[in-house]
Amino acid sequence: MKNIAILGIAAILVLAAVLTVKLFGATEGFPQGPVQPIEFPHNTHVMEVGLECADCHQYAEVSIHAGLPKAELCMMCHEDEATDRPEIIKLTKMYEAGQPVDWARVYTVEDHVYFSHRMHVIGGIECQECHGPVEEMTTAKPVTNLEMGWCVRCHRTQGGPRECITCHK
Repeated sequence: MKNIAILGIAAILVLAAVLTVKLFGATEGFPQGPVQPIEFPHNTHVMEVGLECADCHQYAEVSIHAGLPKAELCMMCHEDEATDRPEIIKLTKMYEAGQPVDWARVYTVEDHVYFSHRMHVIGGIECQECHGPVEEMTTAKPVTNLEMGWCVRCHRTQGGPRECITCHK
């Protein structure tokens, strides 16, 4: 009887741990980011070149989507810069062929969740608060799970709205 009680308590503790991670989000142990069609070293573009997030993600201040850069935008610099590098050669071929760069999304939210980059930018939330230190990354990778518990915790600490209708429309 004593062993059954111990097993029951252990099962409850394991279940509680799993639910806690699921509801409140873990922030470590995420996989590497998706393979991109063109390698884009964020650290080089931000730390060495001096680009800001909005230079490539041009819609973050005005739209629910931040946007991903088109080949035309990249070629504004790479028509003359680093033209001998394999990834830039690949980019140039795509651009000249009129092919879009089919960037793979690093983050997604569930279909029933409404998320607006614009509202977060207007609210003064820095990109790094959700996306981590992308400026230090060679390849963008997820650092949060963007599940409800993680977002609610952030809204609490940042003073954001917590009404259900804010995110569930």
